Amino acid sequence: MDSILTAAAGGMQARMQSLELLANNLANVETGGYKADREEFSVFTSSDASVDPWTGDAAVLPLVESRWTDSSQGGFRDTANPLDLAIEGPGLFSIRTPQGVRYTRNGTFRIGAGGTLAASDGSPVLGEDGGTISLQPGIPVHIQSEGSVLQGGVPVGRIALVQFDSGNLQRAGANYFRAADGVKASPASGEISQGKLEQSNVGAAESSVRLVSIMRQFEMLQRATNVGYELNRRAIEEVARVSA
Repeated sequence: MDSILTAAAGGMQARMQSLELLANNLANVETGGYKADREEFSVFTSSDASVDPWTGDAAVLPLVESRWTDSSQGGFRDTANPLDLAIEGPGLFSIRTPQGVRYTRNGTFRIGAGGTLAASDGSPVLGEDGGTISLQPGIPVHIQSEGSVLQGGVPVGRIALVQFDSGNLQRAGANYFRAADGVKASPASGEISQGKLEQSNVGAAESSVRLVSIMRQFEMLQRATNVGYELNRRAIEEVARVSA
């Protein structure tokens, strides 16, 4: 009887973890360059798990084995803002934040303090030389596909596009990623599109369908838990009746 409750409780916990990921994805449907989190399910068998007397199988628990970030490219949206940039293909922008260098696909840039090209939070965008890119307000800016920045026809810097092997990036909040300890970036082959922004790769319709499906699964597992409690109650009553 306990195996029913154990399996149901494990399934409910796994669905709650899925709901947490899904809720965060849905909250970022409109966040530029956001990459959805996904999960992989598996089962766990404890070394001291009880064996089902009827089947001989050990009790297992469903669980979320791992979480991973879907790095697939989102659609592009035209903005006509020359400081809005999108990356076609692999690549990340390098941003110098107070916490260190961070990486993002969100190209919502502006002229920040001191005339530097900056992210929406004011953190400077880094060039290929590791320095910042200085711009003059009021002068037209042209950014070429390979990242060269020209103002008034004069080169003023080149935006760094970098990439990492799968699994070497970790979420760092505010739509940023950070490199795993000891991991170095390599140049990316993507191209920059000026006047465009990459949209989130979260599919609103797909996520809504998954949300309904997970909620239904959770409800079924709750019913299974109730069935397990009821079976245990009846078993205890039968034992008490026989013993009397």
